[in-house]
Amino acid sequence: MKVYINGKFYEKEEAKISVFDHGLLYGDGVFEGIRSYNRRVFKLKEHIDRLYNSAKAIMLEIPISKEEMEKAIIETLKINNLSDAYIRVVVTRGVGDLGLDPRKCSSPSIIIITDKIVLYPQELYEKGLEIVTVSTRRNIPTAVNPAIKSLNYLNNIFAKIEAIRAGCEEAIMLNQEGYVAECTGDNIFIVKDNVLITPPVYVGVLPGITRETVMEIAKTKLKLLVKEEPFTIYHVYTADECFLTGTAAEVIPVVKVDNRIINDGKPGEITKQIIKEFHELTRTTGVQY
Repeated sequence: MKVYINGKFYEKEEAKISVFDHGLLYGDGVFEGIRSYNRRVFKLKEHIDRLYNSAKAIMLEIPISKEEMEKAIIETLKINNLSDAYIRVVVTRGVGDLGLDPRKCSSPSIIIITDKIVLYPQELYEKGLEIVTVSTRRNIPTAVNPAIKSLNYLNNIFAKIEAIRAGCEEAIMLNQEGYVAECTGDNIFIVKDNVLITPPVYVGVLPGITRETVMEIAKTKLKLLVKEEPFTIYHVYTADECFLTGTAAEVIPVVKVDNRIINDGKPGEITKQIIKEFHELTRTTGVQY
């Protein structure tokens, strides 16, 4: 495997950054996770736009254009001869000193890694996932804004540790007011009376690319009413269906939350339709390479 670092390719074992890079020292940087299917990069423009928006929010100027970034991603996929891949694009503040001052960092580091990824076993997509609500609250937007896909993921990792200790793969995080925000690495949806509902970005949510795709599928293909509105964990317990979305996770059903069985304990019909439509979209759209 070859890894792209600042315009050059390195073998996996030789792909290195400085220990003085502020991405390592302070989590000062941004990233994107992207998928390719059958040599088509899914929603590449949307991912690149979000990467540059995250960078702008933390006043990090990416030293190459969006067009150059797209070419670098495609080149990395080609050189590794991958048709189905997970793509991790990382932009750090760059090499500085041991202080916090970002002005001491001479130039950002750009890293592109392409590899395979399996987030959940296939059986969980068929039978559904069991998750828990954790005590770790989602970062408030006035601290580390969850809309920024930054390298500082400790908030999510704390929640992930709680999930693992509870014997689960994923966890629901509430915001400071007690509303459902998102999971450690996925957005969350519920279905109630044929209405699809997901938390709005302002409650402390990453504006997921898969989240947006699923809402569009629900509106245009399934002709469902889609709402972005706050809801509590009670509304998850009493939902007709529940599922999670994410670039790595795609769309995965949830059948039990905090030991409460969701409806009949099986993936719902709307969830299954969305999964089918999503897979069709990934097979037929995207930037070809």
